[in-house]
Amino acid sequence: MIVTVELGERSYDVVLDDGARHRLAGLIASRAPQAKSVAIVTSSELASQPWFDIVSGLPQHVVTVGEGESAKTVIGLDGLLEQLADLELSRDDVVVAVGGGAITDLVGFASAIYLRGVPVVHIPTTLVGQVDAAIGGKTAVNLRAGKNLAGAFHQPLGVLCDFQTLTTLPERERLGGLGEVAKCWLLEGGFAAELAAVSLHDLIVMSVKLKAAIVGADEREGGSRALLNYGHTLAHALEKVSLARNVDELRHGEAVAIGLAFAVRLARALGRVDDSEVVRHDEVLGALGLAQRVPSNCPTSSLLEAMAHDKKAHHDLTFVLAGAEGFEVVPGVDVTLVQQVLETFRGEP
Repeated sequence: MIVTVELGERSYDVVLDDGARHRLAGLIASRAPQAKSVAIVTSSELASQPWFDIVSGLPQHVVTVGEGESAKTVIGLDGLLEQLADLELSRDDVVVAVGGGAITDLVGFASAIYLRGVPVVHIPTTLVGQVDAAIGGKTAVNLRAGKNLAGAFHQPLGVLCDFQTLTTLPERERLGGLGEVAKCWLLEGGFAAELAAVSLHDLIVMSVKLKAAIVGADEREGGSRALLNYGHTLAHALEKVSLARNVDELRHGEAVAIGLAFAVRLARALGRVDDSEVVRHDEVLGALGLAQRVPSNCPTSSLLEAMAHDKKAHHDLTFVLAGAEGFEVVPGVDVTLVQQVLETFRGEP
């Protein structure tokens, strides 16, 4: 399966297939014919996986960075940039990100600013990377103030989603990725009963098609692309609070699942949807095995403060919410109502 992200002369393909990683050499030859060198950026753990037999067709260097969110910092970015500089990569050369969403975010940002921009290819190896992070050109690192607050738009030459890399995923990483899949399924109007007839591969393709279509229509998040942030206002707040304690405490997709369950309840409290929509959300999340409750060690006051600093906010609380006419960005949501809904949500059995 090939899904094209339509962006004029900067359009690129997302390849979804077993063994997609083996298309790297052909992709570089066709999209970056002037390249003389390739830097493959990954983690030490991924470099030791049995499927890590990636060949670029050019002299290549494997550069390792930290695991997960621990690498997605200004310090991690600085270290990666220094390593790229030590390799003396030129603007014609290519950087390849091999890893999950954190690595594609970090490497994408480094590629955007090294030499003011060098070509990048993403080979996402996790579910969340394949359905979300590697597609669309949004790159970022975290700041102490919050998630993804320093970044740039930098579209890749192509994305190679290799299903074989998913076979070595720990169960928690698989479930985390399903948080983003649930978001796409809900945005598409899907129900839990339909999930039984859909394979994981089909869910990945569905998610990629949705994201590619939205990015093609709104690359810089000036309109419809903001819908892809559904569930993310609370999710990023949960991540900020948990990351301050332990980088492994809460995965992005786990936080998104909780954010989705909360967002539909907030929409109900605003009179935008009725109970049936809450039931649809809960049943979809349940069918995918996703938790839907706020961790007890994330105080409401801390979450409200973090949500107020979300990058989508304009000095107010802003959410993507369901409504009679579909999903839309809703700014200026009353903080007292958000607090009440959040406390009620916490108290649900």
